Amino acid sequence: MVKNINPEAEHRDSLEGASSGKGVAAWMLNRAKPYAPPWVMAGTTGVTGTLAWIPAHGSAGYGVGLTLGSVALTGATWWAAKSSGAQRRLHSAVTVAAASGWFTGVALGGWGELTFGTYWLGGAVLALSWNVRQVMRRNPDAVQAAADVDGSLLEKVKLAGAKIRRAEVEPNRVTAQLTLPAGELTNDDVTRALPNIASALDVAPTAVRYLPSPDSARQGELVVVPRDMLAEVAEWGMPSNIGGSITEPLVVGRYDDGSPLQLWLPGDAEAGRNSTHLMICGVSGSGKGDGALNVLTEIMSRRDVMIWLSDPKAFQDFGPLRPGLDWSVEGGAATEAMVTAVQAVIPARTRWLGQHGYRQWTAQAAGPQTDPAYSCQKGRACGCPGLPFLVAWFEEAANTLRFMGDDAFTGAAQEARSAGIALVISLQRPSHDQISTSTRASLPSVLTFGVDNRDEGFALPPAVLDAGAHPGAWGNRRPGYCYLVSPGVNESRYPSPGRTWQFTGRAARVMEQLAAWAERNGAKVDPVTAKAAAAVAGRAYTGRTSGQSLAGNDDQADGGSVYEGAEPTEVSRLDGEDADVDPNAELAPVPEALGTLTFAPESTAPDLTPEEARAAMESIVNGFEAGGVMVIGPKDVMDQAVTLGRSRPWVSGEFRRMVEDGRLAPTGKAGRYRIVPALASA
Repeated sequence: MVKNINPEAEHRDSLEGASSGKGVAAWMLNRAKPYAPPWVMAGTTGVTGTLAWIPAHGSAGYGVGLTLGSVALTGATWWAAKSSGAQRRLHSAVTVAAASGWFTGVALGGWGELTFGTYWLGGAVLALSWNVRQVMRRNPDAVQAAADVDGSLLEKVKLAGAKIRRAEVEPNRVTAQLTLPAGELTNDDVTRALPNIASALDVAPTAVRYLPSPDSARQGELVVVPRDMLAEVAEWGMPSNIGGSITEPLVVGRYDDGSPLQLWLPGDAEAGRNSTHLMICGVSGSGKGDGALNVLTEIMSRRDVMIWLSDPKAFQDFGPLRPGLDWSVEGGAATEAMVTAVQAVIPARTRWLGQHGYRQWTAQAAGPQTDPAYSCQKGRACGCPGLPFLVAWFEEAANTLRFMGDDAFTGAAQEARSAGIALVISLQRPSHDQISTSTRASLPSVLTFGVDNRDEGFALPPAVLDAGAHPGAWGNRRPGYCYLVSPGVNESRYPSPGRTWQFTGRAARVMEQLAAWAERNGAKVDPVTAKAAAAVAGRAYTGRTSGQSLAGNDDQADGGSVYEGAEPTEVSRLDGEDADVDPNAELAPVPEALGTLTFAPESTAPDLTPEEARAAMESIVNGFEAGGVMVIGPKDVMDQAVTLGRSRPWVSGEFRRMVEDGRLAPTGKAGRYRIVPALASA
């Protein structure tokens, strides 16, 4: 067993010392040593700069060489620090740039008022800034957590014999490398002991995670986050990268150590990242709505993506963003048309990508094709319009799945990624009775908020749950808390909780401005996608702009005139033969002989020939198409069929005839048919 020294006791000992003069001097020297290197480097820079003045002053060659050397050294520092944190990388680069710049100046010009002032002032500030970093690096909470993860604790949680090979203490994070006794314990024993470890350390259940080594059954990393840094609510201000590409990360919140919570939708062959679809889930009150807004606003702020969105809640949350969408519907048959359109555009888009030499969608595919290497014309650039990335978002997808069947998205989810399309499926419960297992398996990414304990296994992979993820512990008590599993995210982050930004009333104005920006500067629909969508959805897609503009116009809904400026005319509803009848006069009594007579109900149905009835049915279907409703069933036309004097069997027969004629096409759900646009069926 590795001996563990209590860091707090060691810290107290370092503050204590003998009271004699010699003891005080030794104590001061011992305390000063850790902070001496920055000052030593500052002094060394002054001495070497002075010595360099002897051969370098007045020499143009030395001036050029020293300047280029300063730039190269600063660049090398920035490159070498790429694996460190952003603050440390910037601090190091600024320090090297300042020191090398001063060295060059004093070597060429010698000591003067300027070089002397910048030396003692700038050198002291830089040295003190590094001392401050050293002081702030010590976190008592994390140090105490590291001290607690010792042999006695491991023995207490029935992991006796486990060895801590190395413990790294970071701000609010302790990482301990565990090695379990051979043949006695496995990584599964550690994952089962995580609740007990959390109890022993008196931290939240989600604050302890274990990441098993993929190469060993008895080694892994035990991570403890002693303090919940997500408790403080952070409001959404604006998207992270307005005008950037959809290939760049979408920043939707922060992890519990303060690093950005980010995801990618398109793939990247160089980075080894596959394209993905995203499922967003969480119970009511868990913050799923704000999480969806974070993702949607990030997507809308990018220049090379267009969005189709279905929201059965009538855009209660997404209303300010609606002008920035290429196509938006409110559920029901309109959503069926959108799903059908997504299925139709997949082969059209993959065909275009293949013809232009793209194995998968990239940012270059979104712009005009001016590169001969990506051309449908041999040996020259084709100049074809680009193919923007497409996000098909289905909010409250459980409603759509109940309406269309639980495998409505299966085909599209399995094929869309190769076509530069990402599906976003949002629902409260990702259980098997809400979404088919085939569709769920085709959604590689998940952003899950608090869920019911029984749904954890549907929301996250088993390995992530075994590592300590526990969204069932939140429910709706921690709005915004989430886990993210997605390609491009380091797997060690999967069990780490994050929190999305909160949307308040102040965000509405910014969302409206974002939608206006997207409407002006965002990607416009390409001819390939537009043609394929119109071929199956007809007016439901081609008339989408006017449909959205009328969505907020209540004039027609309130019975107002459809013609602007039309003068209302008063029309009498009284028959001419009744013009002389006094409406206040008493009616004459009914004769006794007529009081016992009964009459059969008079049929109001017109007497139509079979050809006229068929023409009437065609007119009914045309009316649905003109209104943008592209998926119908016999029950949708029965009210009108009754007025024609026709029964349900006749309607079913007419639907079969229209399928044979190509006017209707069966969908994946029994009793539902897609209207084939008139031009496409001709």
